[in-house]
Amino acid sequence: MGWFTVIAYGLAAVMALGVYVRKKDRIWIGVALGMAALCVNKELDLQSLFTDIGRVASSHLGVYEQRREFQKWFVLGVVAGAGVLGIWFIFRHHAFWLHHKLLSSGLFFLMTFIVVRAISFHHFDVFLKSRFLGLAAAMELARPAKPK
Repeated sequence: MGWFTVIAYGLAAVMALGVYVRKKDRIWIGVALGMAALCVNKELDLQSLFTDIGRVASSHLGVYEQRREFQKWFVLGVVAGAGVLGIWFIFRHHAFWLHHKLLSSGLFFLMTFIVVRAISFHHFDVFLKSRFLGLAAAMELARPAKPK
């Protein structure tokens, strides 16, 4: 599934670049760059590197035991930041948003999910592996990483 996700992100980047070439709307460059970054990240697993760096740094600083509190505030900050960014985006690109509600909503949902997922909460992993009506609740194409 990992390779499928890499290909999906890459294809989304190429398609967004194609829309930019046809319409010359700069926002599509941002979409293309974002999808390309996700493609590279998915292949290189950079979120695991940053998680490991965070673990080592918090251990050396002696704050590893308080990691759950930090994670809670980080997630709340991400959600609040995504909300503020979303509101700014709607006001800044109002005409675009009116004609591309699904794209705008999908991008904000995807970005917020990926940042929250990168934190690798065990209880978030449990949610992603849960089943509803026989379907996995995972919101990304790949299986979640196993907690360490």
